[in-house]
Amino acid sequence: MNRVSFSAEEVPLPAWRGKAKLYILKILEYLEKTNWDLSIMFCGNSRIQSLNLQYRKKDEATDILTFVQGDTARGRFAAGDIVISLETLEENARYFNVPVDEELRRLLIHGILHLNGMDHKTNETDEPMLQLQEKILADLTGERIL
Repeated sequence: MNRVSFSAEEVPLPAWRGKAKLYILKILEYLEKTNWDLSIMFCGNSRIQSLNLQYRKKDEATDILTFVQGDTARGRFAAGDIVISLETLEENARYFNVPVDEELRRLLIHGILHLNGMDHKTNETDEPMLQLQEKILADLTGERIL
């Protein structure tokens, strides 16, 4: 059984976190991952900018950060933490002209792929991780969070 926990800083804990948890569990099932523990923190731009500066030396807000833990103990895999700025999420949805729900689902997939050891050098569509991200998004197209 996979376990997901949620927290929030600078923003209220979203009422839709239960639907987000169900979507995350579907992503993990899609990737055939079991016994994973991961946490999701929702925040504002100020908090994610601070984390981005502290851990990546980039003094700017971003949409998502992942912190891979990767520890296995007692049959559980502590995957790590995903931090999502709800402010940048909404800004990106407007910029890319996609529904906020779609962008949220994309970010959750993106974060889980990072926790699963994948990475990308650019944001170009030919990156294998980003191709898999979009495939999962398309394959789970009937799912909604918001």
